[in-house]
Amino acid sequence: MEIIKVKSIRVQLLKIIFIIIFSIIIILNILLMIFIKKYYYNNTEDLLNNRIDVSINLYERYFPQNNLYEIVYDDIDVFWKDNDVQVELFDKDGNLIMDSIGVKDEIFIKASDVTKAYKGERSRWIGKVNYNKSKVMAVSSPIIYNGEVTGVIRFITSLEGIETIITNIIIRFSTISIFVLFIGILMSLILANSIIKPIKYLTDVAEEMAGGNLKVRSKIESKNEIGKLARTLNFMANEIEKREQLKNEFISSVSHELRTPLTAIKGWTITLNNEETDKETLELGFNIIEKETDRLSNMVEELLDFSKIISDKVTLNTKKILVNKFIKDIEELMNPRAIEEKIELSIDISNHNNSLIEGDVNRLKQVFINLLDNSFKFAKDNRKVILKVEELEKNIIFKVIDYGCGINEEDLPRVKEKFFKGINSKSQSGIGLSICDEIIKLHKGQINIFSKEGIGTEVVITLPIIEED
Repeated sequence: MEIIKVKSIRVQLLKIIFIIIFSIIIILNILLMIFIKKYYYNNTEDLLNNRIDVSINLYERYFPQNNLYEIVYDDIDVFWKDNDVQVELFDKDGNLIMDSIGVKDEIFIKASDVTKAYKGERSRWIGKVNYNKSKVMAVSSPIIYNGEVTGVIRFITSLEGIETIITNIIIRFSTISIFVLFIGILMSLILANSIIKPIKYLTDVAEEMAGGNLKVRSKIESKNEIGKLARTLNFMANEIEKREQLKNEFISSVSHELRTPLTAIKGWTITLNNEETDKETLELGFNIIEKETDRLSNMVEELLDFSKIISDKVTLNTKKILVNKFIKDIEELMNPRAIEEKIELSIDISNHNNSLIEGDVNRLKQVFINLLDNSFKFAKDNRKVILKVEELEKNIIFKVIDYGCGINEEDLPRVKEKFFKGINSKSQSGIGLSICDEIIKLHKGQINIFSKEGIGTEVVITLPIIEED
């Protein structure tokens, strides 16, 4: 498997923030440069266009019939009057008649703006020329007389000043951008620390918990995600501590429960391992060993069931169950014990002969035997236990009622918890009711327990009815 190396969150966070800020600054700088350059170039072009319009208007008003050569040779100041820019004049055949600064650049003369002007379009050209170190802008316009292009006038200006202005603006903005980047990195460090510091604190707390100190708790109380993580960590520690306590209590309880029958078995084994032991003593000893062995076997079976349930390894052998027959089977199983212990077991299942439920018969029998066994233990003076069956909407309601010592208010909400043993509990391991609850949940039902101390207990099991074919 490939090992993925992950850098610290601080480094990753700073890297991401730096990339974001740097990218934004670069994009803004580029957009600013484009906008400024376009703004100044367009203004310069507008200025040249205005001057061209003035010159052409003068020509059309006062010298429309004059040949362009005549205007130049007669030194008539029409096209370059009051202009501080370079002016070029072309005849209708594309020949340069005049250049106001007396230069002639063959490549520049054939630029695209001149070509378009002969097609009747006014256009702009920006580029380098041989006689100027900086870029120049040229705007060419056709001179039209009687609907025909009789020549082209071209105004040219250096962009050196504009380029200097643009460069200064970019430099200033870049300086500001560097300062903003520095501030952004500084703020990122502060932000990263505000995030990393509580995470590091939570990591230290988690490591201490992992080291076995379940008493330590996070003191972060913020309402953001980190605060939620802190509360979750504290909740987890509380649950682990509770389970650790339950586990210790369970081990202590099971150890005690196992020790009692094992001590009895060992003691009677030593007693019976004697040639002088009489028959009556042998019979008594073997009966006790058998009962204690059965007790141990039941405890082991209960623990195995619990292990399977919590590891999700329980498989149900489900089939349709006739409620009436199922309850009669329970009655046949528990009635001999009820008679032996002088307990009145009352079964009330009137008008429910045809109701069907779906489930694992053996697992459901395990639940009812466990519940009736508990009721027998707590029946006390009344010595009466009731198993009642009712139908409510699309559910079958089973009620196991006794009139024993009941469960106190503090223990009642926890009686279904794993390993819990209340004050009046006679459970060996504290997992009997927990197993019953899990089995009923697997059957899509629920168990509810109602009890008052000194009055009795009522266990209500709800299971869904299935439609009869």
